[in-house]
Amino acid sequence: MSKNTPQAIRGTQDIFGADAEAFAFVVETFERVRKLYRFRRVEMPVFEKTEVFSRAIGETTDVVSKEMYSFEDRGGESLTLRPEFTAGIARAYLTNGWQQHAPLKVATHGALFRYERPQKGRYRQFHQIDAEIIGAAEPQADVELLAMADQVIRELGIEGVTLHLNTLGDGDTRAAWRAALIDYFGAVKGELSEDSQERLEKNPLRILDSKDPRDRKFFADAPKIDDFLTDEARAFFDAVTSGLDAAGVKWVRAESLVRGLDYYRHTAFEFIPDEGSEAASKLGSQSTILGGGRYDGLMESLGGAPTPAVGWAAGIERLAMLVGERGEAVADVIVVVEDDSRITEAIGAIQAARAQGLVVELIAEGSPRKRYDKAVKRGSTAIVSLQRDLAHSFKCDGEPNPVTLACFKAYT
Repeated sequence: MSKNTPQAIRGTQDIFGADAEAFAFVVETFERVRKLYRFRRVEMPVFEKTEVFSRAIGETTDVVSKEMYSFEDRGGESLTLRPEFTAGIARAYLTNGWQQHAPLKVATHGALFRYERPQKGRYRQFHQIDAEIIGAAEPQADVELLAMADQVIRELGIEGVTLHLNTLGDGDTRAAWRAALIDYFGAVKGELSEDSQERLEKNPLRILDSKDPRDRKFFADAPKIDDFLTDEARAFFDAVTSGLDAAGVKWVRAESLVRGLDYYRHTAFEFIPDEGSEAASKLGSQSTILGGGRYDGLMESLGGAPTPAVGWAAGIERLAMLVGERGEAVADVIVVVEDDSRITEAIGAIQAARAQGLVVELIAEGSPRKRYDKAVKRGSTAIVSLQRDLAHSFKCDGEPNPVTLACFKAYT
């Protein structure tokens, strides 16, 4: 390869072969399951006005302050490549009048962009599947969304993964808990990490997300959300957990699972590989494979009316890693043209077979004497060979589908 050949940008990847098949399997499974739950497909712009993400995600978050790909277009407007789906979907809900469809269940998948340190299972251009329910305040919406996520994971064949679940309470709960956390961590502010000291007044819940040992040593005695739950918030969480039990979704309580932004309410969750499981060994430190929560206050941050909503997203690359290698589809029949004068016949026959839903591959390049051996190596249910010494007939090895035989008898 020439030194002048352009290289791939760091943090991006070219997906091919078995990796591409695993990627496609994740998407195909997601698409099939979302139809079972009657989630409507949406396609979103790859870029939005920067304010959509800064207002929705939060100015103080790492995503907005450090990781977004933002640029000024020729008209002088600040635009940003989408780092997530939820903000754009919320914007579309408000600007397109989708309120008329509430409760609206939507799903999408595609590329996202974040400028962060590339590592195992994490890229600067990455891909997610995403599902949202907007306009439903009832806990049954949370249950349905979580049941859908659980089914996607199970139908991908991924084992050893458990739903970690917590409640963030309602507005009154969060306000009381937030004040208690400020008092508690404020008393030891000088011993906290620099990031947590900065978050103390702006976003104290995010301190509980810290991986810094200087912060974690204070977590055990930190105020717990359960001590501040209102009766309404407790009843909501009980309805979610009882619904999950009825749906057969296994879960564990994760009191340390939080969402820092003020518009998050009630349910927060992550699907995490069990310690010691094969999934955990494949992912390493990047443990969460699917996560989300209820964000009842998001629409207000974008200038809309208060609107309940809940959603989740999962990285396709991480799911594909857990799915493992998947071979390409085996052909129902490979057509070998051993006499170049019969290529036109072969083309007509294979198109007729494909119209009947058969997977057909044509081998008509290279040395005619080596084509049949090439077909044997690739593998298929049947091999049809068009030969010079069998004029207007063919040789068929294997166990061909009756449609295959019908198509080729019509053309040869």
